[in-house]
Amino acid sequence: MLSVDKDTFDKEVLEASETVLVDFWSDGCEPCKALLPDIEELEGVYGDKIKFVKLNTTQARRLAIKQKVLGLPTISIYKAGEKIEEVTKDDATKENIEAMIKRHI
Repeated sequence: MLSVDKDTFDKEVLEASETVLVDFWSDGCEPCKALLPDIEELEGVYGDKIKFVKLNTTQARRLAIKQKVLGLPTISIYKAGEKIEEVTKDDATKENIEAMIKRHI
């Protein structure tokens, strides 16, 4: 999974030609860390149809706020530079993320 930061987010997500899933997480977010293996597993299944990236919001707070990420974990899907769907906090389960992916591939 590609790690992006405030310098590469626009190029890798907002300017991407393909659909992009962004995992917003932080160092202090235990649910985020617990979810990571599930997201990596989903990347193994859907990585040829959707681009997977992760952004550590600890180093990119302003960017996270600009993207309206108000709680963690937040998993968002972007298409043509626009956020089109997201799951956040307790709704950010492997099942919900997979259902969201399936709706956009």
